[in-house]
Amino acid sequence: MTESRAPAWVAELGARGPVVLASRNRGKLAELQALGRGVLDLRLAPDDAPEVEENGSTYLENALAKAQAIARFTGAPALADDSGLEVEALGGAPGVRSARYGGPGLDDAGRCRLLLEALSGSEIASSSRRARFVCVLVLADGDGWLSAEGFLEGEITREPRGARGFGYDPVFAVASHGGRTLAEIDEAEKNRLSHRAAAMHALLAKLRPSDRTAT
Repeated sequence: MTESRAPAWVAELGARGPVVLASRNRGKLAELQALGRGVLDLRLAPDDAPEVEENGSTYLENALAKAQAIARFTGAPALADDSGLEVEALGGAPGVRSARYGGPGLDDAGRCRLLLEALSGSEIASSSRRARFVCVLVLADGDGWLSAEGFLEGEITREPRGARGFGYDPVFAVASHGGRTLAEIDEAEKNRLSHRAAAMHALLAKLRPSDRTAT
């Protein structure tokens, strides 16, 4: 599994039309459209696109599988992401299984409660509540693929705070923003500092003309 740093489609993205997002999540589309404006013309995957099982052991494996599957199905370049929350005291869990933490019966609020319960023991020191969000983006089609990753450092709170965002946002506090959780930060601010924003900035840097060096 080798990344293609300068596949032919990198130079042809603008001429080949839209890039298909390997997701039907409109919220994710809006966020990534804003982050990739001027470079990537993103569109949602069609309703009949295949569902790709995320059974890889790494974020890259999952994102690559989704991007390649949607690229094959649509015949267009495709962008996919996989992300997760890694908590130091839990050995990096829930990690790549963040969206499935606790099993299929839990919603976002249930997963947050389960995470807080896992950290509730007196043996968990305050410093061990450190955590980070990770995002890996993959842009792919039949000619190759390109990946980038981004991170956001923070810590897990003692209880949920805030009404914005989704997933683990209410229990993830960002030290550089006054200890506010991602659910307490407005959407525009969150999009500037998020792990997904960092990954998109890294991907766009690879797509700049000055960085297109064939290998």
